[in-house]
Amino acid sequence: MKTESFDLVVIGAGSAARAGAGKASEEYGARIAMIENTRWGGSCPNVACRPTKAYLVAAELAHDVNTLAETIGIEVGPARANLARIKARKDAIRSTQEQWRERLSGNGYALYDGVASFEDARSVRVGDRILSTERVLVATGSRTAIPPIEGLDTIDWLDHVSALEITDLPESLLVVGAGAVGLEFGQAFARFGSKVTIVDAVDRIAFRDDREAAAELAAALDEEGIETVLNTFVKSVRQDESEVVATLAPRDDGDERELRVTRVLLAAGRTPNVEELKLENAGIERTKTGIAVDGRLRAADGVWAAGDVTGLAQFTPVAQYQGRLAVEDMFTDSAPEADYAVLPTAIFTDPELAGVGKTEDEAREAGLDFDVVKHPLTSVTRAQYTDSKHGLYKVIFEGASRRIIGVHVVNRAASEVVQGVALALKLGATVDDLANIHHTYPSLAEGLKAAAEGARRV
Repeated sequence: MKTESFDLVVIGAGSAARAGAGKASEEYGARIAMIENTRWGGSCPNVACRPTKAYLVAAELAHDVNTLAETIGIEVGPARANLARIKARKDAIRSTQEQWRERLSGNGYALYDGVASFEDARSVRVGDRILSTERVLVATGSRTAIPPIEGLDTIDWLDHVSALEITDLPESLLVVGAGAVGLEFGQAFARFGSKVTIVDAVDRIAFRDDREAAAELAAALDEEGIETVLNTFVKSVRQDESEVVATLAPRDDGDERELRVTRVLLAAGRTPNVEELKLENAGIERTKTGIAVDGRLRAADGVWAAGDVTGLAQFTPVAQYQGRLAVEDMFTDSAPEADYAVLPTAIFTDPELAGVGKTEDEAREAGLDFDVVKHPLTSVTRAQYTDSKHGLYKVIFEGASRRIIGVHVVNRAASEVVQGVALALKLGATVDDLANIHHTYPSLAEGLKAAAEGARRV
């Protein structure tokens, strides 16, 4: 058994791993070993964020050609999705595994292919090697959660990874889960030409987002003919020749129904990649959502964890933030605790649904004294150019201080609008600051100012 020593061993090669390794190498001169057993570069650039958005761009273009072109005077034939070409385009804009290895080894990291497991908190096994270190960063990410559906192991189901590899468009598609992944994939495939049904056991889509904003998105999806079935479980599935028969069971014990579809796509959450790590050897606690960490991402003496594997907030920018914060704590005595109070998020449907700060429900549950002002997308000039009918600008602010505590936007540029206002929340801006700031016209952002101006009447 060969033993090698490093200043830091990083388990994983995704967003958290790369951000942490980069900081350790560049700022502290650390000698780093990086271990990966699935995808160098991680999920985001290979099979998640970037590849998925390539599909969403194609779906939006096809939709605009078919629904908007004639209205605005553009003469063009019907747009049809060629899934094989869309896939080829997606493959062309992502790096290969060889390119990822070259990039990471070029940063000076020692790369190891294989499954990592703890011998103890100071040594990690990979293959026939033992990597000795004073610091370990666990950043193994997550994978598709498999819901308890009877018969699921008898069908060829899809998830966000395999759905990007098929080249034949499903005639019909059942999406299990009405969160970000399910909504984005559901709308994309509906716009490509599939008949889509989205099912979730909760009472609304985008369950973690502001309720009113989510309802606005739901109305847009409904207008496109995307069926959403809520408060309902997918009880069982079975293959019947070329179709999958799914039994849908309402939560209230109402009548079950059968749904026949060509394919089933799972998008009902994530599960952390921890099974092979032998966490107990390092004294690391595992919870239902991932590795338990404190405010500085410490999982055990000499071990930190970051990214999806913590289950705290499964977003690429958060993974990068956590990776850097963990490394700062490893090498200094001045690392702050992680702060997620101002965390902008977005679902990249069309329209997008984005938010930052508290939702109205969260403000109410916290017992805050607050007010809400809103403005409809249809009153924004820029939206009228594209006949956009569903959208919302919503500002939640404290009653006494008038400090903004939440912003929620539904429109084609919601992610950009919310990102811009995140700094305002961080700096304690008031609704009056937002109402009095100059704005560009005509833009999709101006609706937020218009909403804030309504606070003068509150």
